[in-house]
Amino acid sequence: MKKFTVILFCLISAISANYAQENNQISIGFKDQLFSNVLNENREFWVNLPESYYEEGASYKRYPILIVLDGNIHFQSITGMVDYMSAGHNGNLQIPEMIVVAIQNVNRRRDFTPDKIITKRKNDTGGGEKFLSFLEKELIPNLDKKYRTEPYRILFGHSLGGLLATYTYMKEYTLFNAFIAVDPSFGTWDSETMDSKLDSLTEQSFKRFIYIATANWGKRNIRNRDRHVRFYESLNSKCEGIFPAKLEYFENENHGSVPILAFYNGISAIFEGYGVYYRNILSTEQLTQHFEKLSNRLSWNVKPPEALVNRIGYYWLQMGKEKALEMFKLNTLLYPQSYNAYDSLAEANMTLGNTELAIANYEKSLELNPNNENAKSILKTLKK
Repeated sequence: MKKFTVILFCLISAISANYAQENNQISIGFKDQLFSNVLNENREFWVNLPESYYEEGASYKRYPILIVLDGNIHFQSITGMVDYMSAGHNGNLQIPEMIVVAIQNVNRRRDFTPDKIITKRKNDTGGGEKFLSFLEKELIPNLDKKYRTEPYRILFGHSLGGLLATYTYMKEYTLFNAFIAVDPSFGTWDSETMDSKLDSLTEQSFKRFIYIATANWGKRNIRNRDRHVRFYESLNSKCEGIFPAKLEYFENENHGSVPILAFYNGISAIFEGYGVYYRNILSTEQLTQHFEKLSNRLSWNVKPPEALVNRIGYYWLQMGKEKALEMFKLNTLLYPQSYNAYDSLAEANMTLGNTELAIANYEKSLELNPNNENAKSILKTLKK
């Protein structure tokens, strides 16, 4: 397991080195802020946009949002993993590209506790609901306005952040669709409080996905692990169908070391099945049915990745299969604003001797992206 952590660190370093450099500095994102009327304070957040966000001809692309609590701690590691798992390097497409938004802390004990914690001394706990109002009524609308977002949102939280993520999952209404709760601090919920929250659960929660990670707490391990297991089993017993969730115990990780591994496993669990090996696809029907099944599980329309569809098409084309045209046509249907999808369909038609169709598709590609020099050059040759 420790070896795996070292490997991930190397991956993160490699990804970071690929970012654009200004003044010899490597940048993996930028800072933004928003004044919250709900909280009556300025809130800073850091943003990492996908590699393809500013690519030429990519303005049609939209992305899910990953909200990271304790953002100052987890921003670098999580953006590195998300980029590596989604950018398609070495054919690696395990998850969709997404916009990572890391919330900087002001008062995490106030913001991440849904309920007032009774102590001898005065405290300001119990502001979780107010903080969620900031996220859902102010931050997310702001992000939707500024960036090309998809209406699919993931909330990541560790410790008290994991508690808030779990609490949000249990709400009847939330803008979030999936949750990664890493070693959530259930110590603030006694059995009576937890039972009360479970009793108020509705079927809406089971339309979402939740991943819960449990760390090894040494002498206190049984109590901590039992809380998580009890919560998970209670949810499972209340779910009438297949419970869209996963609970995972990390024997070799403690509360502080578990987040990086738990995030990797958690995001992989949410998008299990997204990473399809191109050689295993034998028909367009098989591909579309696979992603329809994934869409049903996530309650979100997950389209086959454009790069995957293209790769399958070229693989079939190299094998001399005319059905490659079906795959390239599928890409233009899935991504009608993609100049590259039409460019590839045109190349396939040209390869198979369909000159008129090749010309039509290259012209369409050029219409979508007037700077497509490849289409300009080939059209001159085809029209001679």
